[in-house]
Amino acid sequence: MVNRRDFLKIAAFSPLIISGTARAGVQGNAPSYHEALYYRKSDGSGKKVDCLLCPRRCVLADGQTGFCRARKNIAGKLYSLGYASPCAVHIDPVEKKPFSNVLPRTLAFSVASAGCNFRCKFCQNWQISQASPLETTNTTLTPDDLVAAAARKGCRSIAYTYTEPTNFYEYMFDTARLARKRGILNVSHSNGYINPEPLKALSTYMDAVNIDLKGFSSSFYSKLCEGELEPVLATIKALKHSGVWVEVTNLVIQGYNDDEKTITDMCRWLAKEAGADVPVHFSRFYPMYKLTGVSPTPVKTLERAREIAVSAGLNFPYIGNVPGHPGENTYCPKCKRLLIQRSGYNVLTIALKGGKCPDCAAKIGGIWDA
Repeated sequence: MVNRRDFLKIAAFSPLIISGTARAGVQGNAPSYHEALYYRKSDGSGKKVDCLLCPRRCVLADGQTGFCRARKNIAGKLYSLGYASPCAVHIDPVEKKPFSNVLPRTLAFSVASAGCNFRCKFCQNWQISQASPLETTNTTLTPDDLVAAAARKGCRSIAYTYTEPTNFYEYMFDTARLARKRGILNVSHSNGYINPEPLKALSTYMDAVNIDLKGFSSSFYSKLCEGELEPVLATIKALKHSGVWVEVTNLVIQGYNDDEKTITDMCRWLAKEAGADVPVHFSRFYPMYKLTGVSPTPVKTLERAREIAVSAGLNFPYIGNVPGHPGENTYCPKCKRLLIQRSGYNVLTIALKGGKCPDCAAKIGGIWDA
C-alpha cells in the first residue's frame, strides 16, 4: 500500500516512460507486427481477410488497414500494429481510470497503443486514439517487461486505457495472463465495442472494466461516435455475467445526452441488467476535439443525473470532473455513512472495514483489501 503523501505526489500524473502524440511522418521505435487472434480468410485467393474482433467486422484486402487504424492485412494475414509498442505508459491512481470501488488509494500501471474503433467527436485523447501505431512515438515494452515494471513500481493493477484497448487486444491479453500469475489485477477502460468470443476469452483474466456508456440512444452513437449502442449493452451484460467487476462512465454533454428521460432509461437499464451495485460515473464534459462549441456541463445537470440514478435503485452514482464535489464520495447505500472521501483523484479518508460499512456492516460492492 502506498502511503498518502506519496500517493498525492503520484496523482500529479507524471509520465513513467512515454506519452506519445501523433506526428505526420515521424515515429519513435517501429511498432511490432503481431499476428491477430480473431480473423479469417474471406476469399478463394487467400489474400482478403475478415477481422472478427469488433462489431465492425472489417473486410480488408491485402495492404488495407482496419477502421481502428491498428490492424493491417499483409499478404493474407491480419496483424496487430501496436503489439508491445505502447505510445503512452504512466503510473496513475486507480481513481483516474475511473474506478471508485476498486482498491482505492492504489496505483495502476497504465498503458496504451494507438488506435480506436470509434470516432467520438468529443474524444479526450484524440491525438493517440485517432492515430495509427505507425504515426505515434512508441516505446518497446513486452508483456513480460510490462508486468515486471508494474511489480517493481508497486502497482496493484495494470490498466489498459487512454485509447481503446480492444485495438491492442493481443498485447492486452498476453500481458493480462502474466499479470494474473503475479497477483496483479487487470483493469481496463473501454468503449465496450467488442465481439462476444474475444470478450469471453479476455474476461478470464480481467478483474475490473469501466465501460464508457457514451449515451443511451442509437442516434447518439451513430452521429457522435460512428458506432452502435447495442453491442456495448451486450458487453456490459456479458462482463457482469462473467463475474468481472463493472463500472460505467457516462460523459454528460449538454444538448446531446443530458435529457432526463434518457438518463432515467439508462439508469433503469443498468439497475436491471448490471445490478444495483454497479457504480456509474456521471462525468462533466469540457469542450474538446470536434465538439468545442458546446459549453461545459452544468454541475446541476450532473447532480440531477445522480438523483435519477438513486431513484432508479443504483447504489453508487458518482459525479466526475468536479473536484471536491460530495458526489465524488462513496456512501453506504444502507445507512448513508461516508465511507470514502475524495477530492479529484485523491483519496482523503477510507472508513471501510474488510469491504463492509463499519457502522451497519453492509457489504459494499467492489474489490477491496481484506
